[in-house]
Amino acid sequence: MWQPASERLQHFQSMLKTKLNVLTLRKEPLPTVIFHEPEAIELCSTTPLTKNRTHAGYKVTYLGKVTISGTNFLSGCTESAVVGLVEHRGLAQQQGTCPSGSSLLEIRPFQVRLHHLDGQAEASVTMDTYQVARIAYCTADHSIRPNIFAWIYREINDDLSFQMDCHAVECESKLEAKKLAHSMMEAFRQTFHSMRSDGRIHKSGSSDEFAEDSSTPEDSTPDDG
Repeated sequence: MWQPASERLQHFQSMLKTKLNVLTLRKEPLPTVIFHEPEAIELCSTTPLTKNRTHAGYKVTYLGKVTISGTNFLSGCTESAVVGLVEHRGLAQQQGTCPSGSSLLEIRPFQVRLHHLDGQAEASVTMDTYQVARIAYCTADHSIRPNIFAWIYREINDDLSFQMDCHAVECESKLEAKKLAHSMMEAFRQTFHSMRSDGRIHKSGSSDEFAEDSSTPEDSTPDDG
């Protein structure tokens, strides 16, 4: 059957479009983008190879967290919480229910990262993050054990309410606990300075996010040194 040239061209274009659609559907899937860290993006195939990643930080044993009351934290405010966490871990060790594996605490401006390592203490299995602006207090001064570092974190719930959680880690030495306290102080200073320079907080240091936290870590940490 004879067709005008315009109709034949239209039919050819339609067939070509159909073929291209089929080819597109049969293409191999693109590599998956895996976000390991904000500054490190890696292209992986559909079966990515497992590889170890090294992180800068201090090797610690995470003791857990406990919710505490109050918003005005002074020296010694974490002692009872730390005692409870230490006793709970000791009981879990006796019962054989204590989780194995160490952790790595990485303190940087704006964010603190707690890497939970595998059984060989080489690869990070999971990671907990804490915003520096929400850390209300930190200290390495505990009478029960001098090598414990603790911080009080303002946790925001799904209903936008908040609670104050005391987190604690056991360091390899008293000196490393002190270093963590000073690292936290430096991270807070850098975060505060950056946010003030960007105009996210007022010169006086009062803002919705920083009003409660602006002075506490800086005031508490020098006592730990």
